[in-house]
Amino acid sequence: MLANPARREAAIVRPVTAAVAECREIANEVSGSTLAHAPEWHAVIRRAYGHDPLYYAAEDDTGQRGMLPAFVVRRALFGTVVTSMPFLDGGGPCTASPLLAGRLIEHLVLQAERAGAQAVELRSACRLPISVQPAQHKVVLSLNLPSDADRLWRQLDKDVRNQVRRAERCGLSIDAGGTANLADFYAVLASRMRDLGSPVHAVGFLRAVADEFGDRARIILVRKGQTTVGGLMALAFKDALVVPWSACLKEYFSLRPNMLLYWEAIRFACQQGFRRFDFGRSTTGSGTYHFKRQWGAVEEPLFWYTILIRGRRSRSPERASAAAAAMSNLWRRLPIAVTRGLGPPIRKYFTE
Repeated sequence: MLANPARREAAIVRPVTAAVAECREIANEVSGSTLAHAPEWHAVIRRAYGHDPLYYAAEDDTGQRGMLPAFVVRRALFGTVVTSMPFLDGGGPCTASPLLAGRLIEHLVLQAERAGAQAVELRSACRLPISVQPAQHKVVLSLNLPSDADRLWRQLDKDVRNQVRRAERCGLSIDAGGTANLADFYAVLASRMRDLGSPVHAVGFLRAVADEFGDRARIILVRKGQTTVGGLMALAFKDALVVPWSACLKEYFSLRPNMLLYWEAIRFACQQGFRRFDFGRSTTGSGTYHFKRQWGAVEEPLFWYTILIRGRRSRSPERASAAAAAMSNLWRRLPIAVTRGLGPPIRKYFTE
């Protein structure tokens, strides 16, 4: 599995049970670490969905360190999978050493086999030193930020500025806060996910995110009068403000609520001194991809690996795609009250 198995490195790999302090230190040391390496996920995912964490740290004989966060997701219908990291764009080894990354991956695959997993999923922002070929259909889009929001405003395309002004002229307003905004945001998110044909996360999952990240989590709403028509959750990680989840009600799309919503989030990021605004992942060429690109965001590749455990076979892409399309079409027809009840127990097993 290692790209160059002949090369070995003296290293100690060990489990990490109290993830917060050590994982934060390593994530801060490694320039390529991502939001998925934030130690808060250890508590969030375990608390909200009950998945068992598999966190490992490693150190070589030069003192260089690394860590690999993952979770065991036990699925009754599709089998157990070990994922680094479920529900997030990235994951994989967090280290500057390719050889140390290889040792961590080897160890995780061994533990996944012992747990009866069918596969190990690694979602990485960089290529990994293994022979498995990654899927590259997803990218992250991010925008480098100046210190002055007014300067950035002048740099934006004229059409983008006009759409933001249109939203303001239509009477839309912004309400930025914390967990007090969660219920209103979740109502919009649940509605929009039903329209997209996807199960929504449990509100308890988002509440756990807000609780664990504390003042580094911000929920921004856009309202028409007293009606919440859109919202997003933004999380601070190192020098970036990251948006993992956002949604607007489709009946208000003509008012451009998403334009005002994202401008306010970007402006906040500038004011708070963040160097980068991370729009999150998109499929290349999709509608959300083009929405993010219009702000001047630059795409960065994602490398999603699936390592099959010995003797296991993957589902054919054609069968998996057909099953997903059939479920999505059915989901769109269900009442929102039904999808809000059924969605979270299903969503916890979808690792994407």
